Amino acid sequence: MAMVEGGTRSRLVRHALICGLLAAIVFPVYIAFVTSTHEASTMLQGVIPLLPGPDLVPTYARVLATGIPTFGDLPVATMMLNSLVMALGIAIGKIVISLLSAYAIVFFRFPLRMLWFWMIFATLMLPVEVRIVPTFQVVSDLGLLNSFGGLIVPLLASATATFLFRQFFLTIPDELIEAARVDGAGPIRFLVDVILPLSRTNIAALFVIMFAYGWNQYLWPLIVTTDPQMTTMLIGIQRALSGSDELTPWNLVMAMSLLALLPPLAVVLGMQRWFVKGLVDAEK
Repeated sequence: MAMVEGGTRSRLVRHALICGLLAAIVFPVYIAFVTSTHEASTMLQGVIPLLPGPDLVPTYARVLATGIPTFGDLPVATMMLNSLVMALGIAIGKIVISLLSAYAIVFFRFPLRMLWFWMIFATLMLPVEVRIVPTFQVVSDLGLLNSFGGLIVPLLASATATFLFRQFFLTIPDELIEAARVDGAGPIRFLVDVILPLSRTNIAALFVIMFAYGWNQYLWPLIVTTDPQMTTMLIGIQRALSGSDELTPWNLVMAMSLLALLPPLAVVLGMQRWFVKGLVDAEK
């Protein structure tokens, strides 16, 4: 009986701790939501309401259609589209390039292949912030400023994804490779019919991570874009907070911030099963 009571008490403590941590995470988001449903003047009264106000639909319709006055009334829908194209381009591009790179390193025999792999892996020590000046110069010389190409192409290479795909490919049994060779499968067919189906969970997990990485980019879009029509969500939020000497319209800023959460949240929830399986599958 004592052991049962101790186990029950332990579970209650764990559940209480989880609920407390969840509340600590969710409560600021809830306050942002409540703020977005009230007039901006309500936030200046010194007391933040805890219940939603009557301006939910007008506030979100306004920021999506006309934007925020302190940032030139650029529609948030345009910013979201820019960020979405950038995030999808980076995620898909990183996965394709990394998968093909790992495939070549593992399944092809060519001179200095391990040297090339470790050179790719060494780029982990050179994030975009370190190489931002020469990268900007190359993008400028290619005429890619203020374009999706300029936003996406310099961020496509991923040593992390290449390493993860390589480690997975090394676990593929030699018998499977020999069976495919006996069946007459060439490199392309082996990649499409064998490697890609086996890599689905890895691809899903990396897609979620890389999408969030692309969506949350701040420094590179800030440098490579000067056209307001190419503004991404994070840049828009920052400029909405410091765009002028006027009072900050906190209801609009909070609505914009919550809208910025939706695409990454949708990706995580939509691919949750594949994402978790890709991270914890014992065979991976």
